[in-house]
Amino acid sequence: MVVLHVLFEHAAGYALFAVREVEEIGMLLPQVEESVLSLGKFNSMVSLAAFFPFKSAQAALENMNAISEGVVHADLKLFLETNLPLSGKKKAILGVSDAKIGAALQEEFTISIQTGGVVAEITRGVRLHFHSLVKGLTAQAASKAQLGLGHSYSRAKVKFNVNRADNMIIQSIALLDQLDKDINTFSMRVREWYGYHFPELIKIVSENSMYCRLAQLIGNRKELSEESLESLEEVVMDSGKAQAILDASRSSMGMDISPIDLINIERFSNRVVSLAAYRLELQEYLRSKMSQVAPNLAALIGEVVGARLISHAGSLTNLAKYPASTVQILGAEKALFRALKTRGNTPKYGLIFHSTFIGRAAAKNKGRISRYLANKCTIASRIDCFSEVPTSVFGDKLREQVEERLSFYETGEVPRKNVDVMKEAVKEASDVASEIKRKLEKKEKKRKKREKKLQELAANGETNGEAEVEDGEADTPVAKKKKKKQAAEETEEAEAVETPAKKKKKQKAEDVEETTDNGTEETQVPAKKKKRKTETLDVKAAEETPEAVMSEKKKKKKRKTD
Repeated sequence: MVVLHVLFEHAAGYALFAVREVEEIGMLLPQVEESVLSLGKFNSMVSLAAFFPFKSAQAALENMNAISEGVVHADLKLFLETNLPLSGKKKAILGVSDAKIGAALQEEFTISIQTGGVVAEITRGVRLHFHSLVKGLTAQAASKAQLGLGHSYSRAKVKFNVNRADNMIIQSIALLDQLDKDINTFSMRVREWYGYHFPELIKIVSENSMYCRLAQLIGNRKELSEESLESLEEVVMDSGKAQAILDASRSSMGMDISPIDLINIERFSNRVVSLAAYRLELQEYLRSKMSQVAPNLAALIGEVVGARLISHAGSLTNLAKYPASTVQILGAEKALFRALKTRGNTPKYGLIFHSTFIGRAAAKNKGRISRYLANKCTIASRIDCFSEVPTSVFGDKLREQVEERLSFYETGEVPRKNVDVMKEAVKEASDVASEIKRKLEKKEKKRKKREKKLQELAANGETNGEAEVEDGEADTPVAKKKKKKQAAEETEEAEAVETPAKKKKKQKAEDVEETTDNGTEETQVPAKKKKRKTETLDVKAAEETPEAVMSEKKKKKKRKTD
């Protein structure tokens, strides 16, 4: 008797279901398909045999990645070995929804695997009623597990590395090709539009971007004069062409143009000029990206051709996995399949034809040099993909080898052996890598020192703040005494700053007190008052200006004369 077990992979774990009654012929009838939707009818046909929950989200992600790649994970193997009846009178059949993992399980366990048909319908019912079939699992928990695993799985599949962002290269080269087409189309539109007014300019200037800049500069050809000759020379970079444009404008056969039409032409040509300028900036950006991501490939065949190879392969990793024969005809797939279909000659080169080496080779050597160049491109892409420190040393050496092979085809001069060249490249690359690592270590040390200093400063600031708070609490009476002294000094200074008239009155009062006949001794309080007055007078005398001193001397002289 045959017993069917169905394996179901869920975000919560692996589940093995035993199918009680299976009718292969009537399984796909509409009535049976509808019965799958009701939980009661489905439970009478399918029962849960075993369930293996994942220990963590990381374990769930690892198992799902293995299943998507058709690999039997250790958890799945242990689960099936424990719960699947592999030996006995009843012959076990395992139903799997994915044929890829089914083939891997068949090799691992040597059991019969079934996909499609009955298994597909049972899997559909299990997916619908899974939270009801497994005890302790709610619909909300199952949906949360699916959402979390879906996010982590998608995040793992998006291969985005900041250091080697080949996705940016793919987008840049695609945009560069699109800009070339658009600038060419727009420039032809400007030529046709402005050619109604100045048709002779097309024959003098053939470059698209220069023609648009001239259309923007000239405007109405009737306003062109000797004064604008210098500005024409700046655009054309040729005095002869500038003079020819000026002469042609005077005897042009073009029609007159209205100001509103001229404004539209100038606006459109301005857009084309700005697109051409942006294209140059984008090319520079692509060059910098290629030097970071694939420096050896860029040094060997150039940034643009290397970027096209990466874009056509899908990523630098895919390009590194390709053999040299595939890299050689990459981009010429239509010609290859057409040649295989018609039994004709297969293409010798694809995208690598745009490199300078194949153009420099003779016609009989183009196939040989393309094969050699594809071999070196494969080596360069693998070095770029799997090296830790990206350097262009190997790319320069491989380029020298291609140059030597070209000269060998032309002159017969024997090139250097590959072993010797690679030894030199490895030595230079190790020196460059050690230098780069040394610089990185220096930067790391400096960064750590800065962090330590900042931490020390922060710690010192906190301790100083605490010490200041403690000192402030301890020295409060001293501060109060200082405040009292300062207040007393301020009052003394205020008393000292008085007018000369008040001073005279005080002196007279003192003289009267001294000449009194009373024999009584002075108390301590008047003595203190005298002391204070004398002190204030001294301070006053010190603060007086030289002019005040001179005025007092004059008054004394007048008194003596009287």
